[in-house]
Amino acid sequence: MTDFPHHRPNVGVVLFHPDGRVWYGRRAGTPEPHCWQFPQGGVDEGEDYEAAARRELAEETGVVSAEPLAEIQQWIAYDFPADYGGTKQARGWQGQKQKWFAFRFTGEESEIDLEQHAEIEFDAWRWGRLDEAPDLIVPFKRKAYEQVVAAFAPLVV
Repeated sequence: MTDFPHHRPNVGVVLFHPDGRVWYGRRAGTPEPHCWQFPQGGVDEGEDYEAAARRELAEETGVVSAEPLAEIQQWIAYDFPADYGGTKQARGWQGQKQKWFAFRFTGEESEIDLEQHAEIEFDAWRWGRLDEAPDLIVPFKRKAYEQVVAAFAPLVV
C-alpha cells in the first residue's frame, strides 16, 4: 500500500443524523450541480487524525456534539485536475490523501453554524442519503466518495 507522498494529508467527516441521513454542505462559490460535499480539511503538523477531523467539523459546520462511529484506516486519495487552481494549501501537491471518519450528530440543529470560521467553506447545508454523495461531488473526487460510501454504508440505519 502506498502512502501517497505527493498528496496533501487531509481528513474527511461523514456526519450521520440519528435517523441515518448524512450532512451535506454546499461549497461556497462552487457551481451546481456538483457543489455538495462532506466537511474535510488539512491536518496540522503533528495533529492526531481524529482531532483534525473534529477541528475541521467544528470550523466548517459549528458542530461539536458528535460521537465517533467508524474510521477508514487506509488513505483514500484523489488527484487534482490539471486546471485546478485550488486553495493556497493545495498548491504544490498532486492531490489529497484522506483519512475518513464517521460521527453521529448528538446535538441540536441550532448548533450548526456555517460562519464559525474566518474562511467560509459552505453557504448552505442539508441532510441527505449517504448513497447520493458520488453524484453530488465534483467529478475529480467521485471515486474517493464512492469508497467512502461503500465503507460507511453499514452505518446507515
